[in-house]
Formats: sequence, structure tokens, C-alpha cells
Amino acid sequence: MDDLERKRLTTASFGELAGDYLDSDVHRTGADLELLASWCDDATRALDVACGAGHTAAALADAGVPTVVAADATPAMVATAAEAFDVVGTVADAERLPFADDAFDAVTCRIAAHHFPAPRAFLREVVRVLAPGGVFAFEDNVAPDDERLAAFFDRFERLRDPSHGEAVSVERWLDRFREAGFAIDESTTVRKELDYEAWVDRTNPDEERREELRELVRRPEAKAVYGVTVEDGAVRGFGNEKVLIRATK
Repeated sequence: MDDLERKRLTTASFGELAGDYLDSDVHRTGADLELLASWCDDATRALDVACGAGHTAAALADAGVPTVVAADATPAMVATAAEAFDVVGTVADAERLPFADDAFDAVTCRIAAHHFPAPRAFLREVVRVLAPGGVFAFEDNVAPDDERLAAFFDRFERLRDPSHGEAVSVERWLDRFREAGFAIDESTTVRKELDYEAWVDRTNPDEERREELRELVRRPEAKAVYGVTVEDGAVRGFGNEKVLIRATK
């Protein structure tokens, strides 16, 4: 599919899931969320790109940022975030942000960029809307360095969620940041443990895709990528790796 079709698919699929994401433990809690917010606690005006149900924007507000704008391409997500938290909601494409140059002194984006068809365009937009010296606090899933395992990762993720674009390695993200003009202040990786069944249910795949996921999750590649363990025929251990990057314009 082309970029526009992928964006339409993402908007449609996430529009049906806003309530599920609001209640998702993976998205509403975690040391990763606390770290992202702490990187921005000196800001006066912050933007959360691809806000989802609003948890990162809410964490920014809780950290004391006076004005927080929660932006997402999916209107239902924006409405959910604005209703649930004390933030300003705006419908916006991450790759074409409707804000003036230098409008924010902090920007966040958490566990969303693997959906973006043009991540480099997204980074250029973040640079544009950030004031000089502004902080960009970023988090996303990362793929293994091994190309075979990376291909398995994307195949598995797209099977669960067809709006998944591409996950890349930590080094590729850091290279993209530098190409966009950011200075890298800090980067770290974390592993988040997930409930496999809840993770699958969140995107509500049909039975055919569920069956293929059941087969793939028991392969050696899944153990290498997701740390899968199986007990009594059921998937127990399951998680993925994420990179957190603090960068400055």
C-alpha cells in the first residue's frame, strides 16, 4: 500500500481502539513513561505527537508543564485524550504538523513512529516546531540488528496490526536523528514485558491471523526476538525492546 493508504488504515484501525488504549497498562504506566516526562519537566509548552489515548501528554502535565498539546491523526484518540486529561487536543498528521516554527520547547513521541510511512519527514517536522535548545523525548519499538530477525519482527507485528510500518535498529534511529539536525543527549533501551493474549486482543485480528500468530510465536525466531516462553502449551514470557532518546535542537 502507498503512504496515504497506510495513513488511512492506521486512522481507521486506531479509531476503533481508543478506549482499549486508554485502559492499556503498557501505555498508561511504566518507568519509560516517567523518564520521557522527566526529560521535559522544564518546558513551558510541550507537544505530544501521535498521542494515542493521551498518557504521555498527561504525564507531561503531571510533571508541571503548563501547556500540553496532544496531537494525533485519529480524531477518536484526540477526543479520548482531551476528555480524559487536562490537555489541548489537536488532530494532526505527524509528518505535516500544523504548528508554527519554534512553537514548542519540548516534543514527545512514544511508541508510535513505527506506524509512520515517512519517519524522516516526521523528524524534520519536529525540528521545525521545536525552539532552539528544545528537547525531543522519543520512544519506539526497535528491531534486532540481525536482518533475518528484523524481518521476522516486522512480519509478526504486521500480522497482528496491518498498520505497522517498519521497526528499525537503535543505530538507525540515532543516525536519523543526527541527519535531521538533532544533538543526541542520551539514549537507552528498555524491555517491556507484555501479556501476549492481551497484546493480540488489542488489535482484534481475525481468526486466520490469530492462528498464524499462534504458529509464529512458537518459532525459535520468536524466542530470540520476544523472549517467548511456553508453559503447558500457553505463551507466558513475552516482551519487546524499546529505545528512548533524549535529543536537543
